[in-house]
Amino acid sequence: MPSGNKSKIINDPLHGFLTIPNALVYDVVQHPYFQRLRRIRQLGMSEWVYPGATHTRFHHALGAMNLMMKAVETLKRKGIEITEAEEEGVVLGILMHDIGHGPYSHTLEYTLAQGVNHERISLMLMERMNQEFGGALDMAIAIFKGEYAAKPFLHQLISGQLDMDRLDYLMRDSFYTGVSEGIVGVERLIHMLNVKNGDLVVEEKGIYSVEKFLVARRLMYWQVYLHKTVLAADALLVAILQRAREMAKEGHALGSYHPLMHFLFKDVNPDDFTDEDLDLFVQLDDIDIMSAIKEWQFHEDLILQEMSRRLLRRHLPKIKVQLEPISDGLRQLMRTQAASVFGVSDERVLDYFVHVGVLKNDAYISEGGGIRIMKKDGTLVDVAEASDNYNLASLKDTVTKHYITYWEQ
Repeated sequence: MPSGNKSKIINDPLHGFLTIPNALVYDVVQHPYFQRLRRIRQLGMSEWVYPGATHTRFHHALGAMNLMMKAVETLKRKGIEITEAEEEGVVLGILMHDIGHGPYSHTLEYTLAQGVNHERISLMLMERMNQEFGGALDMAIAIFKGEYAAKPFLHQLISGQLDMDRLDYLMRDSFYTGVSEGIVGVERLIHMLNVKNGDLVVEEKGIYSVEKFLVARRLMYWQVYLHKTVLAADALLVAILQRAREMAKEGHALGSYHPLMHFLFKDVNPDDFTDEDLDLFVQLDDIDIMSAIKEWQFHEDLILQEMSRRLLRRHLPKIKVQLEPISDGLRQLMRTQAASVFGVSDERVLDYFVHVGVLKNDAYISEGGGIRIMKKDGTLVDVAEASDNYNLASLKDTVTKHYITYWEQ
């Protein structure tokens, strides 16, 4: 029988004790859609590089909710009017912001459900849950979608250049990977938040904390999110699923778990993501993918078999990262090498073994609002202009790199 006490305390290794504030939030946390996040890795394949990075989207969502509650408390203390309904809505919005993530989070975002991103699936799940809860999530959905025009800062707390999502994942990912460069002064940043003309701003005395946050974000992208070995592991995982989809189209047996088979045998049209697709998508998690790969290491298709074995044994492809685009000559050289390593000559098959991609690191995007510093006289200025750190302006520039994954004997 479910507990009648819905005011719970959860012990989080990063933030300490987290409080479930009311019965509705408790019911959302207990919902099967949310509980599925326990089985979705926050950082996809990063565990292959950082063994401690086993934390989940469930961890992150609760942590972001905790920071949101602190941010709302700070703003209310500064005289910003936030009603109980708005507070509940913004807390629920951040809690559910990642509920639509699929297996291995961003790694397989467009591999299983092509063209359908997790934000869209999150919204579909929120709307479905809203029906179950009799419209209790109306405010949360409006804020999440940025349609609550009365107070734009509420949406900015969920999705902006300095939102509670980013503050939690930087700290959490830093903690679990052991990469100390991601540590930021979260408490101070939250206490420096304010609202001006309906938008979220940072008081001038918090500017150095904002600078540290932006630098930490840039470093975490290079050291964790875009780490070259993580990219290599990602490429191999995606190639395995792509090969499985090709085998499915050729009529090969791939397993018996219907939700996974549904997405392997069907091309999901982003304009026609049906209720059946959604029902089956929420049955998928990391366990299903890895269980399938363990089965595929014995598959009759030698390509699928070999790639699956290599992933399970952490025999990952090599990777070369450079500023210049990958030349056709280098790509062809690596394809020739792969043909020798794997004993294949089919040009189409070689695509599984050589992957060319582009990396983009956007530490800070000032367009569309950016991070505004509120000076003592009430005027607003972009953080890159307000800072006396000349390197900060360069963070607005997108850094682009190119990479190729390949195999050696």
